Amino acid sequence: MDLKSKIREIPDWPKPGVNFKDIAPLLQDAAAFKQAIDELAAPYIGKQVDVVVAIDARGFLLATAVAYKLDAGVALVRKKGKLPWKTINREYALEYGSNIIEMHEDAVKPGQKVLMVDDVLATGGTMEAAVWMVRQLGGEIIGASFLIGLSFLNGKEKLSGVEVKELVIY
Repeated sequence: MDLKSKIREIPDWPKPGVNFKDIAPLLQDAAAFKQAIDELAAPYIGKQVDVVVAIDARGFLLATAVAYKLDAGVALVRKKGKLPWKTINREYALEYGSNIIEMHEDAVKPGQKVLMVDDVLATGGTMEAAVWMVRQLGGEIIGASFLIGLSFLNGKEKLSGVEVKELVIY
């Protein structure tokens, strides 16, 4: 199945000039959702994956299913102020301004094999910050999987040393 056909494009949302990639139709289609999860997990089946790191918020939907398929745990990366325990955080640049993400200090243990999962790789700032936190906690990143890659934004360039997989590329 062509997963790209299940992603709805919404022009000028959330602001003029942005062509938003809406994954809701893909999530609503059981066969497409299953295929996406299978393809996100496939490169890591048979490899040791201890933890799948899920990026707030749509990444949670994909990462938890991938973790289930890989018999791995899940660690959450959220926007600042959303986690109730001791956290590590990292600021990253946005097009206009900056943001901060965080994760629990005990979400990844030293030496654990970690797969990073999110819905979209755009400019790479969010994932770059998440990678930094995982490395600070002593995790070994074995890869980063994305449902969508926006190649024209060059997000891969910020993820040096990380093997990146993208299912649908624009």
